[in-house]
Amino acid sequence: MNSISIVQLLSNAPIGENVCVKGWVRHFRGNRFIALSDGSTIKTLQIVLDFENMEEDILKQITTGACLSVEGELIASQGKGQALELNCTKLEVLGTCDAESYPLQPKKHSLEFLREKAHLRPRTNTFGAVLRVRHTLSFAVHQYFNTKGFFNLHTPIITGSDAEGAGEMFGVSTLNKKDIPLTENGEIDYSQDFFEKETNLTVSGQLEAELGAMGLGKVYTFGPTFRAENSNTARHLAEFWMIEPEVAFADLDDNMDLAEDFMQNVIGYTLKACKDDLEFLQNRLTDEEKSKPQNERSDMPLLEKLEFVTSNNFKRLSYTEAFDVLRNSKPNKKKKFQYPITEWGMDLQSEHEKHLVKHFGCPVILYDYPASIKAFYMRLNADGKTVRAMDILFPGIGEIVGGSQREERHDVLLQKMKDLNIDPEELWWYLETRKYGTCVHSGFGLGFERLVLFVTGMQNIRDVIPFPRTPGNADF
Repeated sequence: MNSISIVQLLSNAPIGENVCVKGWVRHFRGNRFIALSDGSTIKTLQIVLDFENMEEDILKQITTGACLSVEGELIASQGKGQALELNCTKLEVLGTCDAESYPLQPKKHSLEFLREKAHLRPRTNTFGAVLRVRHTLSFAVHQYFNTKGFFNLHTPIITGSDAEGAGEMFGVSTLNKKDIPLTENGEIDYSQDFFEKETNLTVSGQLEAELGAMGLGKVYTFGPTFRAENSNTARHLAEFWMIEPEVAFADLDDNMDLAEDFMQNVIGYTLKACKDDLEFLQNRLTDEEKSKPQNERSDMPLLEKLEFVTSNNFKRLSYTEAFDVLRNSKPNKKKKFQYPITEWGMDLQSEHEKHLVKHFGCPVILYDYPASIKAFYMRLNADGKTVRAMDILFPGIGEIVGGSQREERHDVLLQKMKDLNIDPEELWWYLETRKYGTCVHSGFGLGFERLVLFVTGMQNIRDVIPFPRTPGNADF
């Protein structure tokens, strides 16, 4: 008999039919009731055994974590806690699980403990819910851009350029580590390497996406990116996924419109598609925050926060306007900010971003940032001090999207690169798009894990990706 997923059973409820389900034992009580999970839903299916007529050896193998195939009749449940249950007529143990050594016993485990068991944590309620939400968000991203006429562009993982100009990259080389060739100056001779030049894992697909937009009109990337930044925080990963749309003939206002519509759309889709998982994650967050001081708790329940973001227009204001709001704010006047707001041009920190969202009571889009704190490719404004950059700030998380109108003028872009000591020869191909049929164009970047973090209500970015890569951690 072909098996059917538990989520299908619960949605279609073919009562009276004989079905087959396969999954893992969550718990087994009274030698009679099995809670079976197959990962398709947060819910389990109760299996009812006629244990008096089952072999003792089989019963002993039904332990938490064991993998089973069960056939039987689906009936309306007489007990509390579930609407349906399966009267077992045939049971096969597909994989045994030693009850003494199995790490995921039916009790509450800390998230720190589960990170050490990343190979098993998808079997837990929390990570099953997070990973299903992650999948749904990923699907919603592709669906949104496809509907809007974008083309998905696969940009290089291995690159010879540093799009962000930060220099914190992972090198890619096939040179013999025990006998690295050197030039006459004592530097590594990359001409003898595989690509005959220094290469790294990409920090962004943006520059290549711009090339695609200048021929296809509207493109987006959705792929892995890597930052060799030694940041052991709850918001940083060394390997993460980035969503980066680029649009020809779009200015900064178009870019902000796209980003706002995109965020509201994918979150709205996930709200409808993952109701059970999000309700579970909301209850989990509420329980977790009970032990925190009131001022450290979320301003609103998770589902309410997501509904709030999807149904309210984002507040737009310039960096200069935001600077004035922050400078005159109570936390700044009372010296409560860790980084006081003192001089125009300073980079805003997470505490400032969160204050702005709280101040306006909605998501915020900041634009026209000082040129000195933004990347070389952002379009310079007429004032010569600011660039056409924008960031979207979300409740409880701060900056979640960063983008800009790109500098399309060849002479201005070339001068900005020289001012920042970026070698034009390294990006000759990027500069050529400004010589051959240039036009106004814009785009933004969204760290996918930041989005998953916001939607799930999880507090640590290591808990929204299956196998996190952080300083000192490359297990699994």
